Amino acid sequence: MSRRWYVIHAYSGFEGQVKRSLEERIKRAGLEDLFGQILVPTEEVVEMRGGQQRKSERKFFPGYVLVHMELTDETWHLVKNVPKVMGFIGGTGDRPAPIPDAQAEAILRRLQESGEKPRPKVIYEPGEVVHVIDGPFTDFNGVVEDVDYDKSRVKVSVLIFGRSTPVELEFSQVEKG
Repeated sequence: MSRRWYVIHAYSGFEGQVKRSLEERIKRAGLEDLFGQILVPTEEVVEMRGGQQRKSERKFFPGYVLVHMELTDETWHLVKNVPKVMGFIGGTGDRPAPIPDAQAEAILRRLQESGEKPRPKVIYEPGEVVHVIDGPFTDFNGVVEDVDYDKSRVKVSVLIFGRSTPVELEFSQVEKG
């Protein structure tokens, strides 16, 4: 048999602990040859706070851990008996199904892209209504016209004295309405 990607359902917020426990148990059991990577899918996000650009990590599949492993009775029991693991996703209760290779590659590609260029924490779409929370146009509502993720700025059309006026604001100055 060969290694395939399986998805483990873990308690939300304990994904890192499940990963560490699983790695520890694999080492203790001497089954390193049956396991490959163990991943908690996260991406780096950027947000503006107080005029400062801050980077943080966000899980894009909260509550799930990906495991590259060869499925045997021994490996199945090892994974199932890790604390905070609810079970495998897919397949039956006693025979989990691996995720398709194309889906696994898409997830790995997204992890790779996240490391190269962080994504903004909040994503704005043209045509979306936002509320201005800072600056001279505080408490105005507007419609997003254009978004510049490189500069963390958004062009919003605000109604001033009955006329639509385009205003360029930072992400930190608006919130989704």
